[in-house]
Amino acid sequence: MNKVVLIGRLTRDPDLRYIASSGTAVTNITLAVDRSFKKEGQPEADFLRCVCYGKRAETIATYFSKGKLIAISGRIETGSYDKDNVKVFTTDVIIEDFQFIESKGAGTNSPAKNPGLDKAPDNYGSGSSDSNYIDDITPVDDGDIPF
Repeated sequence: MNKVVLIGRLTRDPDLRYIASSGTAVTNITLAVDRSFKKEGQPEADFLRCVCYGKRAETIATYFSKGKLIAISGRIETGSYDKDNVKVFTTDVIIEDFQFIESKGAGTNSPAKNPGLDKAPDNYGSGSSDSNYIDDITPVDDGDIPF
């Protein structure tokens, strides 16, 4: 089984490109993923190259930027190429799914461009059979909570 799940911060803005022959979107990102152990009191991180294709690639390029926290799942893919008569080996994470981790305005850089994470959906309370559940909410006094 080849499955990877990572949570990390983008080290730079996503690099969106399109394959000339097919028009498929390709986004490259580098994730800084903290290690769970420390060396001499300092946290260490691994910097992992990640690639995404298609609509996911366009979404990541649109809504993420340097410093933003992202959760990804995918697979590891290895490859190689020749550069100046030297064989260079590569290891990439191919992103198959991702999730927004921070809400709008959180993070280390400019406000996030995460759509809809801090507002109700457009159909909130609009005629669906589930819209009456709000009337059934019973207020709770904080003193009643056992923790």
